[in-house]
Amino acid sequence: MNAERRSQASKGGRHLVSGGLLRIFKLGVLIVGDSGVGKSESALELIARGHGFVTDDAVEVRRASGGRLIGSPPELGRHYMEVRGLGIINIKEIFGARAICERSPIDLVIALRRMGKYGRDGDRLGLKAPAHRRVMGAPLPQIVLPVAPGRNIATLIEVACKVHLLRQRGYNASREIVKHLHRVLAEKTPKVRRTRGQG
Repeated sequence: MNAERRSQASKGGRHLVSGGLLRIFKLGVLIVGDSGVGKSESALELIARGHGFVTDDAVEVRRASGGRLIGSPPELGRHYMEVRGLGIINIKEIFGARAICERSPIDLVIALRRMGKYGRDGDRLGLKAPAHRRVMGAPLPQIVLPVAPGRNIATLIEVACKVHLLRQRGYNASREIVKHLHRVLAEKTPKVRRTRGQG
């Protein structure tokens, strides 16, 4: 059984997925990763920046009539978050009702991984096709963020969401710079050939 299956358990027609769920830039973002990697701390920072909190640590996922996956908190953990050093906190009481989203479609998965733990730390240039993670058999786009001391994970998650939205609109910065490089090389190549011919 692989890691994805281990992180999911069936419960009365729903799946319980290990991770947290936030609403960021109108996206439902499932944040997953190893225990102690900083999921809750990053989520807390994102909530403080005004993003919506659905659930921490575990997400109940069901399939809507149109096939879209909807995530909500388990009843026992609704509005609560566990933060190392602070214990259990109530997000609604601290940040107010506006910080709470009772449920959200799941649009994107962000996987936090300790840098170096899984060998090479991802696609540095962003030229590979986006990865996917299967939840209840449905492929969801996934972005893997290597985690290391000094990295602002909350900011990286926000930027990852923006990158995902731009990709949906057909824009990819990595491919754009490669195209620009090819244009520059194509413009210089004829000049080099003429110089050799004159010699």
